[in-house]
Amino acid sequence: MMVEKASHELENLSFEDALSELERIVRALETGQQKLEDAIAAYERGAALKRHCETKLAEAEARVQSIVARADGSLALKTEA
Repeated sequence: MMVEKASHELENLSFEDALSELERIVRALETGQQKLEDAIAAYERGAALKRHCETKLAEAEARVQSIVARADGSLALKTEA
């Protein structure tokens, strides 16, 4: 149940918020001042945040790739053929 809650929470995080949290986790882990169990939990959270950020970036890239320039210079979405 805890994993489901964490997964649902991640889905609702923006890319920017997830990246910011990931950066905080990395900085904390780099200090080496955490207890082992806390460091492992932070690493697991960081891995989940990394996957979330990668997914968000892939979605954004797909959206950008679907935009095409028309002959008149305006932008439109590609239509599926």
